[in-house]
Amino acid sequence: MKTLYFITSNKGKVVEVKNKFSNLGINIVQKNLGYPEIQAAELEKVAFFGAEHVQKKFNHLFILEDAGLFISALNGFPGVYSSYVFHTIGCKGILRLMSDFGDDNSRRAVFRSVFAYVEPDKKPLLFQGECYGRIALEERGGHGFGYDPIFIPDGETRTFAEMGTSEKNKFSHRGKSLEKLIDFFKKQ
Repeated sequence: MKTLYFITSNKGKVVEVKNKFSNLGINIVQKNLGYPEIQAAELEKVAFFGAEHVQKKFNHLFILEDAGLFISALNGFPGVYSSYVFHTIGCKGILRLMSDFGDDNSRRAVFRSVFAYVEPDKKPLLFQGECYGRIALEERGGHGFGYDPIFIPDGETRTFAEMGTSEKNKFSHRGKSLEKLIDFFKKQ
């Protein structure tokens, strides 16, 4: 069985990735190495920089992911700063920022995910996914992590936090970027 390290401190992400890779004969192992996240407007640049940084000190097959919630009414905020904003003001803070936006159209948002896949001594490959939806009026659900209690994907009335992992993966930005990564593995 091939081992693929997932460079992250987020146990919720690890559960989602293991769920998606469960039928491929690839063992996902969490490795919390940490890496600097550059200040950039695009997730792709953040993921690529992080992958190159990790690659210099970790000579194994690995993936890392950068993701962000981009809210239209807030001009794309929190975007690439989603993790920092979540740990600073959380879902409640985002809901306070959105308190003047009442209808679904003004609450439009997109979750974006970029996975970097790295083989020793090779340039990182990037796999992107998006999930469009809207910000809920209140936190709902007890599953998932991060902004899951306030994000409702298009075609649904429930938040990600009201869905189980495999159901969320059918909609999610991470599920979509992982599908592209899995397709890459299947073609090798």
